[in-house]
Amino acid sequence: MTHLVLAQETAASPLPSLLFLGLMVAVFWLFIIRPQRQRAKAQQELSKTLSPGEEVRTIGGIHGIVVSVDEESVVLRVEEGKIRVSRKAVGTRVGPDKPEAESS
Repeated sequence: MTHLVLAQETAASPLPSLLFLGLMVAVFWLFIIRPQRQRAKAQQELSKTLSPGEEVRTIGGIHGIVVSVDEESVVLRVEEGKIRVSRKAVGTRVGPDKPEAESS
């Protein structure tokens, strides 16, 4: 007695795989790319609107008061003197005149 088993191949639909791939791309964009773009836009806006007298904190953790601003850098007054840092190195405004929109 021999039993013959016939393998029946069925063509699987690619739709579930494509839907899963599309869902993964959407999740990646929603949780990684979009927030990063928002942070970059906020950083650029902060860099553009710096003015003397504002208290700021650099991305390295240095606190200081803006003394002067030019195209590429900012001079900060710190406890024992002044330092020059890149405009991109200023992380946040701190102090009482900090805008409400930046508190998040």
